[in-house]
Amino acid sequence: MSSLSGALEIADSGLRSVQSQLALISQNVANAGTAGYATESEAQSAVGAAGQPMGVHALPAIAASDPALQAQLLAQTSSVAALSTQQSALQPLDQLAGTVGSANDLASDLGALQNSFTSLLSDPSNQAQQQAVVQSAQTLTGQLNALGQATSTARQTAQGAIVSSVATLNQALARIGQLNTQIVALTAQGQSTADLANARTNALASIAQLVSVQTSTQPNGALVVATNGGVILPTDGSQGITTTNATLTPGSAAAPPILLGGVDITTSLTGGALGANIALRDTILPTRQAELDEFSATLAQRFSAQGLTLFTDASGAVPSAGTPVQANYLGLAVEIEVNQAVIATPSLVRDGTQATISFTPNPSGGPAGFSTLIANIVQYGLGSDAQAGVAQPAANSTGLGANGDLSASYSGNGSLATLAASMTASQAASVGTASSALANAQSVQTGLQSQLQSAIGVSVDGQLANMIALQNSYGANAKIITAVEAMFTALMAAVGAA
Repeated sequence: MSSLSGALEIADSGLRSVQSQLALISQNVANAGTAGYATESEAQSAVGAAGQPMGVHALPAIAASDPALQAQLLAQTSSVAALSTQQSALQPLDQLAGTVGSANDLASDLGALQNSFTSLLSDPSNQAQQQAVVQSAQTLTGQLNALGQATSTARQTAQGAIVSSVATLNQALARIGQLNTQIVALTAQGQSTADLANARTNALASIAQLVSVQTSTQPNGALVVATNGGVILPTDGSQGITTTNATLTPGSAAAPPILLGGVDITTSLTGGALGANIALRDTILPTRQAELDEFSATLAQRFSAQGLTLFTDASGAVPSAGTPVQANYLGLAVEIEVNQAVIATPSLVRDGTQATISFTPNPSGGPAGFSTLIANIVQYGLGSDAQAGVAQPAANSTGLGANGDLSASYSGNGSLATLAASMTASQAASVGTASSALANAQSVQTGLQSQLQSAIGVSVDGQLANMIALQNSYGANAKIITAVEAMFTALMAAVGAA
């Protein structure tokens, strides 16, 4: 009798085990298309008493894992997010700047201005051509204004994205904390944490979209999240990461820091969309702005040096160097304009606005065919020499920006056209580099995702094969129960007959 009861108990435990595993298979198949989902499984442990088998017991379900691959994919996710963010911010600026020689770039605008002066040189008294010079100058300043404003707007956009990303990061970290608490509790009770582990992996992937992180799992099951710089990010709710929004002007020396417990961790947050926007806000876009400001200042100074104040800042002055060097003309590209006096009196492009060591303006009533200034502008103002045998002073390429800590990515030597072409090409190259790097990073990411899917993801074919095996096992256990019940019935009948 006891042998029959034991057999029944073994078969019954087998059925319960099969049902539990079938439920897991159903869950796995349902999540086969869920990004980041790791296959869940449960092992079986034999149960016995007094040396006799008593059936099987299902151990807590676990989620498959490959820590090395998962860490690589996490890092690659951050890289792709960072490059994508950078590309999205810089591409519109690149399109606005045009391509060197495409007729819509700064060098082409300078070429048009030079052509208008050259045409005026053949007929200095031609009022229509004088006006054409002014219009060409306005086209050039309009392009500079547009580029400067677009760069400033992009920086403000990055600032807003930083504030939003910090809020999202706090939410994701809080989610990690909630899952940690549940996982620690279930681990201590010896229960399955597989579903929670999968949920935590998804939360971690959302963090990787924002910033590069490293993780470590504690013996109690809790996950510690830290930046690549070693700053442990809060998941226990004891404190949050904070920052504030601000309106950034082209000359803003500093943007609001990102704080953790009152400590500035801005530079520790790299990679991901947040890290990319920090780089855009604090380095990449300020450098672009500084390059545009330096070109604008050089443009105004070189014309003024020939005796024609054609370009000025909003106050009507030609910018001069300060400490740091750009202190007096931060954001000049946004406001540079054609001298209002020249707009009112276009003949000044022939006569000049002030005397220099080598130039005296055409006096009122002077020769209508006065061409000295025009010739100097064509040969020197727009050339690589400031005067015969004397090279143009180089535009500043270091010590730029509000703090003097930025550097241009090209040399400041050469003519204005050379400077414009170098700046445009350099900025376009940075976009091209980001785009190329993004394509490569996405390819690596796809490869890692495929590897990880093969290692820990759901194989529907494999799950169906397991299901068939479990169905066979279920049938076998059911037959045992049927046989035992028949034997019980026969035994009871025999006992009754006796």
